[in-house]
Amino acid sequence: MKKTLLVAAIASTAMFSTSTLAEDYKIDIEGQHAFIEFKISHLGYSWLYGRFNDFEGNFSYDENAPENASVNVTIDTASVDTNHAERDKHLRSEDFLNVSEFPQATFKSTKYVPDENDKGEGTLYGDFTLNGVTKEIAIEVEHVGAGEDPWGGFRRGFHGEVDLTLADYNIDYNLGPAAKEVELELSIEGVRQ
Repeated sequence: MKKTLLVAAIASTAMFSTSTLAEDYKIDIEGQHAFIEFKISHLGYSWLYGRFNDFEGNFSYDENAPENASVNVTIDTASVDTNHAERDKHLRSEDFLNVSEFPQATFKSTKYVPDENDKGEGTLYGDFTLNGVTKEIAIEVEHVGAGEDPWGGFRRGFHGEVDLTLADYNIDYNLGPAAKEVELELSIEGVRQ
C-alpha cells in the first residue's frame, strides 16, 4: 500500500512539474516591442502598409513541449494606422472594419504544431474574429529568441505571417483583383510574468 501511494505521489509530482514548465508572458505593448502590421496591394501597382497601434495579449510557451503553446490577443480595430488620416477614417467605416459595431478583433489559439525539421518554427492555429466573423486561421510562426533583458526581466519573441481573404470577413469593398487578400505580419515580444 505504501509503495502504491509513493508511486502515485511521484507520478502526480512529475505531472505537476511538467505542467509548470510552461512560462506565461504578457505581450510588451507599453515598451512598444510588439507589432501587428499589414500590407495590401494598391491597385496592383505598389504596396500599402499599415498597423494596429493598440492591442494586448498574452501567451504561454514551454521549450520542451512547444505543442502546448497558447496565445490570446485582442486588437482595438479603431487604432488602424496607415499614416493617412482620411484613408484611416475610411478603413474604420462600414466599408472595411466597421469599428462602431465591432470595435475589437480577437485571436484565440486552438493548437500549435511544431515543424518536425526545424525546432524553432511551426504553425499556430486559432480562431480569428474580425468584423463580427470568426474563422480558423493558420499562422506560420518562427521563434526568434529568448533571454534576460537589461531591466531584470526575461523576454521571448516570435514572428508570424498569415494571409487573410477580405471577403471571408464580410469586407467586400472593391479594391481591384490584386487586393483581395491582406498579409498580416506579427512581431510579438513578451515579458515573462
